[in-house]
Amino acid sequence: MPILEILDYAGVAVFAATGALSASRKQLDIIGFLFLASITGIGGGTFRDVILGLTPVFWVLNPTYILVCVGVALLVFFGAHLVESRYKLLLWLDAIGLSAYSVMGAAKGFAATGSATVAVITGVLTATFGGIMRDLLAGEPSVLLRPEIYITAALSGALAFTLATEAGLSLLVASIIGASCAFIVRGGALKFGWSIPSYRARPGRHPDDIP
Repeated sequence: MPILEILDYAGVAVFAATGALSASRKQLDIIGFLFLASITGIGGGTFRDVILGLTPVFWVLNPTYILVCVGVALLVFFGAHLVESRYKLLLWLDAIGLSAYSVMGAAKGFAATGSATVAVITGVLTATFGGIMRDLLAGEPSVLLRPEIYITAALSGALAFTLATEAGLSLLVASIIGASCAFIVRGGALKFGWSIPSYRARPGRHPDDIP
């Protein structure tokens, strides 16, 4: 199985698991599990394909992705109670999915357009959109509003993959480099609280001081 296909299935499965874990935290029924797992699993890839004009989108062409989401949702529905800290697991699984999808999204963007800039943007969007939708629908604290690095991790993975590809490295090597960079940055943020300095409000200028 090609490396990009492996990353695609891995991203869908892991993000689906985070969606199902969110459903378990909200004590939803099985339909809620299936819905959140599917939205989270295929959301980022769907957004990517629509932006790139790749229609029908990937899961319409290959419904196996939906079956993966369904299978993962069922596993979590019957096994989530065995996990002591579901939110912690959700964050780490999200980090894995983000790493895989930052590369997959960049690869699809590069293949469709040949533009390194587009590749980086689609990598970031693919890696983050599913998690954003999951938190919004489940009423979880948004990953975007947490102090640790999130989007920057997806950016680092997509950028590393794109630069490695432009440098002529093989698809396998570029994918490993990109996914590793994203996971190291996001994992470090979760483990050590890495963050980027945030904006600090300052008093505005008095109207009389403006020339």
